[in-house]
Amino acid sequence: MLGGAGLLLGVAALPAQAAEVSFATHCVPPAGLDPVDGTTKVEITAPATAKVGDTVEVVWKFVQAASKNPDIIDLPANSVQPSGTLKAAGAQSADIAMQGPRENPAIPKGAAMVLSDMKGTLKLTAPGTVTLTPGAYTVNAMSTDTRCTPTSTVQQAASIEVSAGGGGTSSSSSSASVTPSGSPTDTASPTGSASASVSASASDGTGQTDFTGKQVQVPYACKTPIGDKNATSAVRIDARKDGGNFALTVKFGQSVMDSPADIPKGSVKPSMEVVLGGADHGTVHVEGPLNADVIKSGDPIEIPDLTGTYKPGASGESTLAPGVLTIEALGTTTTCTPTSSQVSLTLDTTEQASGASGSTSSGTSSGSTSTGGGLAETGAGDHGALKALGLVAGTAILLGGAVFTFMPRRRTR
Repeated sequence: MLGGAGLLLGVAALPAQAAEVSFATHCVPPAGLDPVDGTTKVEITAPATAKVGDTVEVVWKFVQAASKNPDIIDLPANSVQPSGTLKAAGAQSADIAMQGPRENPAIPKGAAMVLSDMKGTLKLTAPGTVTLTPGAYTVNAMSTDTRCTPTSTVQQAASIEVSAGGGGTSSSSSSASVTPSGSPTDTASPTGSASASVSASASDGTGQTDFTGKQVQVPYACKTPIGDKNATSAVRIDARKDGGNFALTVKFGQSVMDSPADIPKGSVKPSMEVVLGGADHGTVHVEGPLNADVIKSGDPIEIPDLTGTYKPGASGESTLAPGVLTIEALGTTTTCTPTSSQVSLTLDTTEQASGASGSTSSGTSSGSTSTGGGLAETGAGDHGALKALGLVAGTAILLGGAVFTFMPRRRTR
């Protein structure tokens, strides 16, 4: 109550009053999941009285979310952030932007959603009664949005009696100055264009042992636990000659996305099937290490270098292109398949016993070419960058499906 009564700009605290309202709600989750209709209960706290010219803080407390966390995946602590609109009417009209911090306890599958309190401010511009009514709101869970809209008339939840004397206008329908007072959303989506590096072609006759591939923009189609996604990612394949074999390193661009929540160490495992072409064919399995440290909320998310060994199965010019990318994280798997082939590196190869040539080649482990998959839309910086690929560290896409707007026992299609 005291928090809801606090006024900005040095104005003395005023008595606060709170009221609870319930309203039918229609929520639309990310693509691939069914909408749901439920009931939202909120409590609005605001000063009971104020003067024209005062800037007052109002608080939106979720008493009950529209539904429980579905039986898809556990939501980590501090992975959910609400925002919404509180409508002011009466003596003045305004849409008050409300936002809460990304703060929540860990929410198991099937458990009740816990959403932080949202806050906003309103500058009072006219004397009279100002009523406050909840409007639409959005829940951002692991960088995916679920938008919820009232489907029936919502009762006013609080009112402020505004007296003259503090300045401002006397118009009964004036436009208010409104400012959100929560933590900013953790969304980062800068765009950039990759500048491809020069492709190197290996030749046994030159004595060259290190070969740098060309950075290519790879369009992906991904299958995630919450549905299909599309993306383009900057990828480069490098090689180091070791006898007749090649040690491969697949590099992704520097991440420009921050983690929306804490990710435990040892919980994310990326891998890829590099596709062979030209003289040789088959795939080479490369993989990266588990994340060695906790990825803190707000820290950059990056895919580590993926490594493996290419044993040629044919002599001649063999090409290497990024193939199926797989991310295993927190018990879920996301598979991403290129929708077109782009060669990153060409090597002069000499056939080795038990080499690739139509079968999977040996390395740290091996895999075969496969289909099906999906990423989120990405971009690139100087060396390429995954900008919306939450799955790069097994976060936003992998974990984003468990949004509160699904009724218990409700399943995906």
